Amino acid sequence: HYFIQSNLSMGNLLQLLKREDPNNFKIPDNVFLDFESAEPTPNDSETYDRVDQVLSRRVEILEGLRGYSGATDPIREAIKNTECQKSQITAWRAVCPLVGALNKYYQYSIELEKEVGILLGVLCSEPPMESLENHQALAKQFALILDFVLAFDDLKMTNPSIQNDFSFYRRMRNRVKAYSEPEDHEVSNEVANRMSMFYAYPTPMLKMLSSSVTSFVEKNQALPLENTTDIFSTMANLCRCMIEDPNIVARFQKKDTVLFVLRVMVGAIILYDHVHPVGAFYRRSNIDIKSSIKLLKDQPPATVETLLNALRYSTVHLNDEDTPSVTKKLLAEQ
Repeated sequence: HYFIQSNLSMGNLLQLLKREDPNNFKIPDNVFLDFESAEPTPNDSETYDRVDQVLSRRVEILEGLRGYSGATDPIREAIKNTECQKSQITAWRAVCPLVGALNKYYQYSIELEKEVGILLGVLCSEPPMESLENHQALAKQFALILDFVLAFDDLKMTNPSIQNDFSFYRRMRNRVKAYSEPEDHEVSNEVANRMSMFYAYPTPMLKMLSSSVTSFVEKNQALPLENTTDIFSTMANLCRCMIEDPNIVARFQKKDTVLFVLRVMVGAIILYDHVHPVGAFYRRSNIDIKSSIKLLKDQPPATVETLLNALRYSTVHLNDEDTPSVTKKLLAEQ
């Protein structure tokens, strides 16, 4: 399987991406990103296996967060009856396992952050199209990380219990210790402080991902910044062009691949916007942002509304003065 299959010379492929006008970016008929079945080359196997060990747990993490019910009722009772020791202990015992779960998700973000740097070390070592062709399975893994980040942050933003539970835990930690036995899921003050900073962000996994990319760039200053940002813009443009082409969509084997590719496109746009000095919405951006938004709006609204909201609320440069008003208007329209 080839991640990018093309009979064009690599030089011509690179020319496609280096045109000054991103609206001219076209994907040849025989270029195809195989997100479904790309396998690692022998040289990439060690890196792939290492990253896969971490990525294999992403479904478990998302299922846990999706099922996070919170301790709203016992916390409400504890706040209402501040002098009732029983209510305090009941709420404390209800919230401790939940904080244990939140710690698990936080620790997973730390693991994932390390793997992002490792993947970028390989993917950014070559021009973007060469890299996507030579390291097809690693690029698929990066796409899976983008998909996970969007899914995690969407679940977190729509569940206010997470912030409420953790705030209650921090307020009560020292107070309850005076009259309650230690709980299995308690975390240290140091870890609690770091968790507090993590969950304070509306989109904590995106913050982790953008910080990881920034850290990678700072540690590899001999590497031009474009090597990193061009990977994201290339992936965004290719994902868009794939979905725009019915012949390519017809080659998908799984029914949810279209939505997966759209999520990867949006994730790549958002990440590019976070790490590029002028962002994704700049008039001369390497990403055809208008076509990307229009493509999303051509899909069934129920399937892409969260993706449109991610572009509206999780980007950095949308409201910059340099962002064309037509782009702002297009994204603002419901």
